[in-house]
Amino acid sequence: MAGKSGRRGRTAATPLPADAARVAIVGRPNVGKSTLFNRLIGRKLAIVDDTPGVTRDRREGRASLHDLDFIVIDTAGFEDDTAASLSGRMRAQTDAAVSTADVALLVYDARAGVTPLDRHFASWLRKRGTPLILVGNKAEGRAASPGLAEGHALGFGAPVPISAEHGEGMADLFEALLPHLDRPAPPPPEPEPARLSEDGIELEPEWVEPPAGPLKMAIVGRPNAGKSTLINTLIGEQRLVVGPEAGITRDSIAIDWEWQGAPVRLVDTAGLRKRARVQDRIEKAAAADTRQAIDLAEVVVLLLDATLGLEAQDLRIADLVLSEGRALVIALNKWDVAEDQSKLFQGVRRALDDGLSQIRGVPLVAISGATGKGLGLLMKVAGEARDRWSRRVPTSALNRWFEATLTRNPPPAAGGVQIKLRYVSQVASRPPTFVVFGNRTDRLPASYLRFLVNSLRDDLDFEGVPIRLSVRGGRNPYSTD
Repeated sequence: MAGKSGRRGRTAATPLPADAARVAIVGRPNVGKSTLFNRLIGRKLAIVDDTPGVTRDRREGRASLHDLDFIVIDTAGFEDDTAASLSGRMRAQTDAAVSTADVALLVYDARAGVTPLDRHFASWLRKRGTPLILVGNKAEGRAASPGLAEGHALGFGAPVPISAEHGEGMADLFEALLPHLDRPAPPPPEPEPARLSEDGIELEPEWVEPPAGPLKMAIVGRPNAGKSTLINTLIGEQRLVVGPEAGITRDSIAIDWEWQGAPVRLVDTAGLRKRARVQDRIEKAAAADTRQAIDLAEVVVLLLDATLGLEAQDLRIADLVLSEGRALVIALNKWDVAEDQSKLFQGVRRALDDGLSQIRGVPLVAISGATGKGLGLLMKVAGEARDRWSRRVPTSALNRWFEATLTRNPPPAAGGVQIKLRYVSQVASRPPTFVVFGNRTDRLPASYLRFLVNSLRDDLDFEGVPIRLSVRGGRNPYSTD
């Protein structure tokens, strides 16, 4: 078996073209598909566990293997069951992944040898017509030799022996993929003609504002709130496995999409239950994956089940989002089947204002992920939330506001000594972060800091956005007094 993988090429931030080669990883449960997926993308993105059937949705990632760059697709383990069952719906996602792939990697456990389900899966794949490479995983050591020999019986030639966990055999896998993925490099773009002045002097190229990155929007909530259904309706296809069973989603699945021409990265997440109820290690891993998705998002949509109303766990999730400094939008889902809608909406609004006292005006939208009602408004509100979350206030305008606010409500005296606040500076955005400079700032009561935060939010259009404010002693370096 050849040596370990050598990685090169673009950085992870460089996007692949829309027509990039696609590789689907398929096989029965628990043969190491997600481990191979993580190996190819170079990080632990998919949840890996010894329990069969952890992966349920198909997940895509940007992969590099020596001189090959491609999109790799992790799929659910193949199980022979009815189409209406959860296993059948998972198999439909695998079918969709194979149909869009340039080549499929059929992975089996070389130590366990070829099983009847491997044979059944091989027969099923053969009918799909997608080029296929047989991969014998867990092939480190002599114990795998009989299983590798058995692989020939599947009719796809000699299996490629690898160990996804240890990174062995990646050079052999590269050689097997090369005929299917090696494409001629696109021609270099035509250079733009030089800009000349009236006198024929070459001018500097015009500055073009780079386009904004995609709206990074994570959908979170309790189990069975309808997160996957919402995303499927937004993108117009059955991209995620859905059904009446709670907790179908385990991995956080990112989907690149466009809304009215603007790029969006949607992230579906596992439902978050109360910590005390989470005992299963897979659910713990899924919850950690959801928290990471929140940390990487710009806007987080907290989905509530309108038939159940607002519960304490919803407020805990909202508090987690705000403590991470992310823009938050609350969406009341299943609105098409909710009763007494006006009373429900007003009741949830009041409960949010009481339960999230640290931030007022969090946007609340009524939607139906099943019918599409209100989804246009949801995307509009999410875009506006990101704009406020990303805003920078000009220094002059910020300090005019600061002077007017201090005049209207000066800081209280501490022990008979006046606290002098001199100026304020916005040191960051995403979330908006401010520092107030002055003397004796350590004596400033928390109630006055809350007043400043609320004034910032009300006066400078940061409604519903988490604001971070700190104080610092010392003189204004620009002051002459």
